[in-house]
Amino acid sequence: MKTTQRHGWTPARLREHREAHGLTLEAAGERLRETATRHGLTVLAGNFQTIWGHEQGSIYPGPHYRRAYCLLYQATEPELGFRPALPGESQKAEIVISALPTPSNPAADKAAAQVIEEAFTKVSIGGIDAAESPQGLLRSRVVDAWRRRHGGGSPKPILVLVGGYAGSGKTEFSRFLSDITGWAFLDKDSLTRCIVERLLISLGGDPNDRHSDLYLKEVRPLEYRCLMETAWDNLGVGTSSILSAPFITELRDPAWFTRLENRCAAKGIDVAAIWVRCDPESMREYIEFRGAARDVWKLDNWAAYADGLDIEASPPTAHMTVDNRHGAAISLADQTREMLKRILT
Repeated sequence: MKTTQRHGWTPARLREHREAHGLTLEAAGERLRETATRHGLTVLAGNFQTIWGHEQGSIYPGPHYRRAYCLLYQATEPELGFRPALPGESQKAEIVISALPTPSNPAADKAAAQVIEEAFTKVSIGGIDAAESPQGLLRSRVVDAWRRRHGGGSPKPILVLVGGYAGSGKTEFSRFLSDITGWAFLDKDSLTRCIVERLLISLGGDPNDRHSDLYLKEVRPLEYRCLMETAWDNLGVGTSSILSAPFITELRDPAWFTRLENRCAAKGIDVAAIWVRCDPESMREYIEFRGAARDVWKLDNWAAYADGLDIEASPPTAHMTVDNRHGAAISLADQTREMLKRILT
């Protein structure tokens, strides 16, 4: 069997984990489908031919398959042989607290706080050293929201901007934050896509255009205005909000962000900005996987598009940079969700 070329891919490890769990190909496929459904991943075929192809190296698993495998076998991508570990990334799934007791009061339980704090520290580039730092304050707010969500209370609202290039994983990381905290999750594309497409047609443009001057000057500002106004409506009634959008122009503009901070301060609202960093290969894979018409131009002009991305630098206003190269942060988020579910059961 000829193995599909993929840097660092070791297909045999997947078979080793399946056999260690005592599963046949058919049973592994069934469990994989159940896992995907339970975690809201795109429905997988998961038949024995697909599983066999993954284990033999003829088919490299797509992003949702890899996430489902990690959840099923309680392992990381490097541990399952999908890729080498990143510098500083452990090869083992370490979001584990041994001998966790069943908490009588999740709101006061320290185990959940430890899991969340560890996850945030691991996904943040450079770690989180001081509780007084912007990253530390955001982490504290997330832990506080977890406790209040399971014990009552009404915290001071917070506005969290989660930005990043297309396919970076910002939407999935935003969902992870929302799952933990219960804060409202507002995605720019979900809120505005149908309006944007109709407006572009009305202006004589392509409904899938996201790169021309017409879109950038006439439509994009309205998109972000709709997103921000929706956030203010939530914040105005005390509902913390997580906004998922590229925010490339906004987070690179210190004056824009200062105005936002001042408006939030005047209303008694905390604000935090997260930048999700990813590698071009993984971003392209995510973009191809979702198959959105608005991404056709990017894929058709990938070399030129990727050359224009500043992959290594974070916007100057970002309080925290999440390392999602090769999907590492999203995989860790999945592990964290699972651990928190166990704490509550």
